[in-house]
Amino acid sequence: MGGYNRAVVLDAVRGRSSVSRVELAQATGLTNQTVSNVVRRLLDEGLIQETGQAPSHGGKRRKLLSLRPDAAYAVGVHLDPDTTVAVLLDLSGRVVRRRTMRTSSQSDPERLVRMLARGVNALIAKSDVERSRLLGLGVAVPGPMDRARGMVLDPPNLPDWHHVHLTELLGRATGLPVVMDNDATAAAIGERWAGGADRAGGFLFVYMGAGIGGGIMPADSVLRGDSGNAGEFGHVVVEPGGNECHCGARGCLEAYAAPYAVLADFAARHGRAEAERLCLTLSPEQTRADWRGLRAAATKGDRHAIEAVERAADRLGQAALTTVNLLDVRLIVLGGEALHGIEEQVHRAMHTWVNGRSIARAVRTVSVEPSLIGDHVGAVGAASLVLHGAYTPGWHMLQGDQTAPGHVGARR
Repeated sequence: MGGYNRAVVLDAVRGRSSVSRVELAQATGLTNQTVSNVVRRLLDEGLIQETGQAPSHGGKRRKLLSLRPDAAYAVGVHLDPDTTVAVLLDLSGRVVRRRTMRTSSQSDPERLVRMLARGVNALIAKSDVERSRLLGLGVAVPGPMDRARGMVLDPPNLPDWHHVHLTELLGRATGLPVVMDNDATAAAIGERWAGGADRAGGFLFVYMGAGIGGGIMPADSVLRGDSGNAGEFGHVVVEPGGNECHCGARGCLEAYAAPYAVLADFAARHGRAEAERLCLTLSPEQTRADWRGLRAAATKGDRHAIEAVERAADRLGQAALTTVNLLDVRLIVLGGEALHGIEEQVHRAMHTWVNGRSIARAVRTVSVEPSLIGDHVGAVGAASLVLHGAYTPGWHMLQGDQTAPGHVGARR
C-alpha cells in the first residue's frame, strides 16, 4: 500500500506545475498525514522538490511542491522498418536527446540489435546523464508479440523477424533493464505521460506509420488484453471479404488505408503513367517517399491525390466508428508521421463517422485531436513505458508484483 500511495502522490504532483500538500490530499483522497509522510519520502528520494510558497490568505503560507525532471531518465526506441528513433526522456516526459538510425525491413535481427545497442549507448554517453539515474530501456515494436517472454513474433513489416527474443538481446547488449510493448500502445502511454493533465481520463490513440495501430487508455490506465495484443485498430474489418491483408484476413483497415495500400489502389485506379506524373515509384522500398509525394500532391490540389487521401480517411473514420462503439471514449488522438499533411481530411472523416453515427451520439461528442508529442511519439512512448511502469499507480503495486507489465525495477 505504501508503494501505491507513493505512486498516487507522485502522479498527482507530476500532473501539476506546483501543488501544496493540502491540495494533494484533496486531489488524491488520501489523509493529510499520509500525504505528508509520502511527500517526505519523495523529497528524500529527490523525486520532487519544494519550489516556493503559495500566496497567503491570512494563515500560514503553504509550501509548494513540483517534480524534479532530472531525478530519473529512461531511453526509448521505436523500431520501424525504415527509420528507428531513439530518445532519452526525463521524468517530466521531456526529450533530452534524440538519435535517428536507418534500418531496413531485410535486416538480420541480431545485426540490427547490435546497431540499436550502439545507438542507445552513444545516446546515453553524449547526454552526460549518470547511468545510476537511468531506469531502463523501453522498446516499441510492431505486433504481434509475446510480451511475457519479450518476443517479437512475425511482424508483417519486418519479414526477417520470426520469434525474436528482443528484450533479452537488447538487455544483454546495453546492460539495461528492457521492457517492450506494441508501438501504438506505447504511443498512447507516452501521450498520457507527457500530456499530463491535458490527457487525463480515457482516449483512443490512432497511430499511422508503415501500418496502422491503436492504443487504448481507459480511465488513465492501459488496456493490453489477455495476450498483450489489444488495440489492433488496423485490423478492424471495413470491407468484409475485401482486399487481402498481410495478416491473412480480408477487408482489414490496413489493406485500404495504410500507405502501401493507398499507393497500390492509386496505381490500380489511375495507372502507372499517372503515378509517374506525381513522381511515385510504386517500389516497396520507396513506400515512405511515395507516400510523402502523394500527400504533397494532395496538398497542392491534385484531384486524384485528394481522392486517394479522402478514401483512406473515410476508411479510418469507418474503423473509428466501430472502435468508439466498443470502447465509448470521448477522445481520439491522432499520431504518427504518416498523418502529416492529411490531418484535416482524417479529422473531418473521423468526426463525421463517430459523431454522426455512433450509438451514443445523443449523449456525448467525441473529440478528435492531434498528438501533443509530435513526430517521435513512438520513441517517446517507448521511454514512457519505463517511467509509467515505475511510477504510475497500478494493481501490481498493491499485489507486490514486481514482474507486472512495464515494471523495470523502480527505485524504492
